[in-house]
Amino acid sequence: MTRQRMSDDSGIAAHEAWSLPAADTFRGHRALWWSAGPAGELAVMLVHRRHLERSRYGKGWHAWRPKNPFTGELVTVTAQGERRTTVENVRLWPSHLALLPDSRFLLVSGRTPRPGADGLWGPNAMVFSPSGTPENEFCVGDDIPALITDRHGGIWTAYGDEGIYGGHPESGAGLAGWDTEGRATWAPGDRLPAHPLEGCTAATEGDRVWLVWYTHSRSGTFLTRVTPSTGEVTSHPSPVHQPDGFAVRGDRAVLTRRDHDRRTVELTRAKFDGTTWTATDRRTLRVPGRVVGRCGQGRDGTLWLRTGDTWLRIEA
Repeated sequence: MTRQRMSDDSGIAAHEAWSLPAADTFRGHRALWWSAGPAGELAVMLVHRRHLERSRYGKGWHAWRPKNPFTGELVTVTAQGERRTTVENVRLWPSHLALLPDSRFLLVSGRTPRPGADGLWGPNAMVFSPSGTPENEFCVGDDIPALITDRHGGIWTAYGDEGIYGGHPESGAGLAGWDTEGRATWAPGDRLPAHPLEGCTAATEGDRVWLVWYTHSRSGTFLTRVTPSTGEVTSHPSPVHQPDGFAVRGDRAVLTRRDHDRRTVELTRAKFDGTTWTATDRRTLRVPGRVVGRCGQGRDGTLWLRTGDTWLRIEA
């Protein structure tokens, strides 16, 4: 799947994993939501322009808004090649795509309809079969800037301030874990060093999940590691304030922070001494395309970074 290696003058390497083919662009397809999987696969949802409207406020791919319901095409990229699946009758406005075991996948809207007279919040997550058929829908909280799935199909979310202070019970905790039936499976309780204000990004490392979030500026940004099998939680201050991307392998990590809508990112390498994450190197990395929000995701020591319609892999 890797096509090209690029580096800056310091030798920091980024490998091009995949770019949207010119034939798709010519046919009017836009690459919208995406995710990396625990087996090293990349999934990207394409939607034709006839199903989209362009917002005057968004930047890059965020400017495209689907007309509901819409049809898309899921492209799954592995070392063996590409697999394409038609996805029909999507009835929400997604913000996130995530992969589930057995080739199932998940689309999630960042917002959920406010509760009605019955007190129930509207669904904002849809599970699809490997063939692209809707299987289930439910709510995973409100105002979700960061979402990732683990290798066993658990769903992990970090919330924004409108969700945290908006009345949804799980969103109010700042971080949450879910199953594919929409049941809340994990909450941080009083085990965080401060109350979250906004989620930044997320990563997995083996069976463990990392959620990156920040609180009020005096406390800063935190890297929180959750072990789903035990519920164990550890948090440490981040060496980068509000990063867009994070990946970790043992005592090493790589973090990125975008220069919004530009073709550069600040890349930081960090090391953990058993107590503290400390930055060991900071560089500016030039990338193939402009970088906007929801650009980074970490999987087992590899940071996947979206730059325009090109995806890079950077190793921790």
